[in-house]
Amino acid sequence: MIEDRERKTGKELLMIFGKAVVYLFLVYFYINKPLLYINYPGIEKTAGAVMVFLGPSLIISVVRLIIIYWYIRKHKFKSNVKDNFILGINRIESILNTVFMVVAAVTLFDITLDRFIFSVSIVAAAIAVTFKDYINNMINGLIIMFSDRLSLGDHIRIGDHEGKILDITLINMILQNEDSDMVIIPNSLAFSSVIVNQSKQNTKKLSIEFDMSLANGFTPEYLENHLNKVIHSYSENVVEGGLTVKTIAINKDVVIFKVMILLKRYDKVKEREIRRAINTALIRLSATLHGTKENKLS
Repeated sequence: MIEDRERKTGKELLMIFGKAVVYLFLVYFYINKPLLYINYPGIEKTAGAVMVFLGPSLIISVVRLIIIYWYIRKHKFKSNVKDNFILGINRIESILNTVFMVVAAVTLFDITLDRFIFSVSIVAAAIAVTFKDYINNMINGLIIMFSDRLSLGDHIRIGDHEGKILDITLINMILQNEDSDMVIIPNSLAFSSVIVNQSKQNTKKLSIEFDMSLANGFTPEYLENHLNKVIHSYSENVVEGGLTVKTIAINKDVVIFKVMILLKRYDKVKEREIRRAINTALIRLSATLHGTKENKLS
C-alpha cells in the first residue's frame, strides 16, 4: 500500500461533472435537433457516437468512484491511498472504456451488428493466437491486483530478484531492488513463481551464504558466537537470539555455511549496514587465519 499523489478526488469529481454536462448537452440536442444537425448529418452521427461512449463511461466513472470511496472508508485509509484493489478497479475501468470506444466507432461508421460480430470474432481469434502471452499476462495481472497476498509497497523475492513492488500493470510487475534499479517481471512469471513476501511477516530475514576451508575447523556454534559480537551494536534492529548459522554442505575442501538474521522491521539502510558488517567480519576472520598459517610456515 503506497500513496498515490497524482490521484485527487476533487479532480475526479470535476471530470465526472464535465462528462455529465457534455452528455446532457448531447442528449438535449438529440431530442431537440438543432439546425446544425439537419444541415450537417455527419455532425449528428458523430455526436451520437460520442453519446454511445460517454454515457457508459460516465456510469463506469461514478460506480468506480463509489466503490473506491466505500473501500477507503471500510479500511480507514487516507483519501490518496493506492493499493491493489484500487489499481485493479482502475485497470478494469480502462478496459471497459476501450470496449465502449470500439462500440462508438462501430456506430459512427454504420457497421451492422452481424458484420461487427463476424469481424470481432475473426479479430479476437487472431489476437488470441498472436498475443497469447500478452493476454495471459493481463489475466494474471488482474488476479494479482485483486489478491490480498501482494500489495503495492511490499518487499518480495521472486527467484533471484528481490525488491519493493512499485506498480502492477496489465503486463508486468515493477520492482525496485536494493540498488534502486527497476526490475520488470512479466505477470505470468510472477503468477507461476514462488514468491516470498517479507512484508507480510512479523520479522524480516537476512541471509548470507559463505564458505570456509575445512582446515579452519570452524563450527556453526563458533561462528554464531563470533558474529553475535559483530551485530551487538545493531540490537535495536535485530531480534534477540535471531542469528543462526547453518551448515549447507560439506565438500572436499570447504564447508558452505548460511547465516540467517531475524530483523525486527524492514529497513533497507540498516539491512545493508548489517550485511556489510557480517561480510567484513567473515573476510577479516579468513584473512587472520590465512596470515596465521603463513607465519607458521615461515
